[in-house]
Order: sequence, then structure tokens, then C-alpha cells
Amino acid sequence: MAVIPIFTVLLMMTAVKEIAPSSDAMRHIANGFLKVLDQCKHELGLTDQIVVDLYQFWKLQYALLNRDTGCAIICMSKKLDLLDGTGRMHHGNTQEFAVSHGATDEVASKVVVIIRDCEKQQEGEQDDCVRVLEVAKCFRTAIHELNWAPNMEVVVDELLTEI
Repeated sequence: MAVIPIFTVLLMMTAVKEIAPSSDAMRHIANGFLKVLDQCKHELGLTDQIVVDLYQFWKLQYALLNRDTGCAIICMSKKLDLLDGTGRMHHGNTQEFAVSHGATDEVASKVVVIIRDCEKQQEGEQDDCVRVLEVAKCFRTAIHELNWAPNMEVVVDELLTEI
């Protein structure tokens, strides 16, 4: 039903940092992401483990096993209008979202291609939350291969400074 466009947000934090450094843009992206996460956390009755999973997400050695993380990603993706009518990634909205948060057209297009390719690998999974979690892991690996993974400690430090 859903895909992992919310990880586009995390990638955009990286793209903004590596392509055109801007702490303002990174704070804006992170704050928007966390506001949506909090809404989904409450709506779905999720525990703080979701926050831990998303904080640890970019660490390849961190095993993402919590099905609820996939459910949270679906919820956040819906709230950010990154899904089409079938619950799959809306390519145009995801591209536009990435560009509006500081990515170049090239980076945004690459994000869409990565997510689409990861989705195709998981088409057989019937459980939407598990499928999205697996897509997220695929996306994480692809982003690491491009050396685009964000440093979440920096993002959290900037968020704490704003609070």
C-alpha cells in the first residue's frame, strides 16, 4: 500500500548539507519530519522505540526489525502527500517535495529512482508495514552507497538548539 517517501526527508537533510549547506533548511526539514512523526506516533499508539529506530536508521549496523517502524513510515508518507491513490510513491509529489527542501533536480530524481527500485524488490510482501520497512532498508543501503547518508547527531543537535 505505501512506500518510504519519508526517507526522502532524511535524504534531503543530506542533500542540503552536501550540495548546498544550510542549517536553516536542515532544521526546517527535520522539524517538519518530527512534527509528522509525532502525529503518527499518537495516531497509531506507537512507543518511543519508533523515535529510536528513526534516529538509528542511517547506521547500517542497526538492524531495523520493528514492523511498527514501517507502519509509522506509511503514516508519515500519507501526511506528507507522498503517496498516490494506490498507496505507492507519487513520483511527482516526491520529486517536488525533495526539490522544495533543497535538493537539486538531479538528486531528487535519483531519490525517486531509488525508492521505485526498492519498491519493485518488495512487491511480493503482503504485509504493508513489513514491505515498507524492507523498502526503507533497501533505500538506506543505496544512499550509503552514494555516500549521502546524513549524520543524525548533527541534525539532532540543530533541533535541540531550536527548542
